[in-house]
Amino acid sequence: MLTINIVSIFPDFFTGPLGLSIPKRAAEAGLVTYRCIDLRSFTHDRHHTVDDAPFGGGPGMVMKAAPFFEAVESVGATRPIVLLSPRGKVFGHADAVRFAEGSELTLLCGHYKDVDQRVADHLATEEISLGDFVLSGGEPAALAIVDAVVRLLPGAMSDIESARTDSFFDRGLSAPSYTRPAEYRGHGVPEVLLSGNHAAIERWRREEGERLTRSRGQG
Repeated sequence: MLTINIVSIFPDFFTGPLGLSIPKRAAEAGLVTYRCIDLRSFTHDRHHTVDDAPFGGGPGMVMKAAPFFEAVESVGATRPIVLLSPRGKVFGHADAVRFAEGSELTLLCGHYKDVDQRVADHLATEEISLGDFVLSGGEPAALAIVDAVVRLLPGAMSDIESARTDSFFDRGLSAPSYTRPAEYRGHGVPEVLLSGNHAAIERWRREEGERLTRSRGQG
């Protein structure tokens, strides 16, 4: 079973999404357990302060290191401990596979201007980003990673073949998909998909996936 620890000042952010669809079914099946940890529980002042002004001056507030260290220590978390950060390497399918094959994953969600660098240097074992853009906090990124990981757990999806034909599953982008009706508002489905010729369909899907991958600079 995979244990996923999420450290955040907004643990309620995850209640709804993790109670739906595949994340919910995987938890009910005993494949994963979620522990949403409130960072403010590891502060020691009456205001539960998790941030302070940056040394050296400048705009914005920086999240303190101590609450992160104490939160992680409270659950005895082991590697990997991931800080969600725009400085991190971009998350990819290989990371989802790696995390799904493990027994524990801890995600640290920052907020405000930044997180004290000592969290990245001496607590987290890696930094991960969703891409070259900035979110208001690490929570949406953490949720995206959880979803990408949990759906790969054996038994999480009723049809694992559906996952194996996804984009990036041992390949680049997947081919486009169509369903009924065969024509809608004058827009038809590629004839090959209606042909019943499975070899031709597989060839079309492979070639379309390769074309899309090249056109988007993925290959």
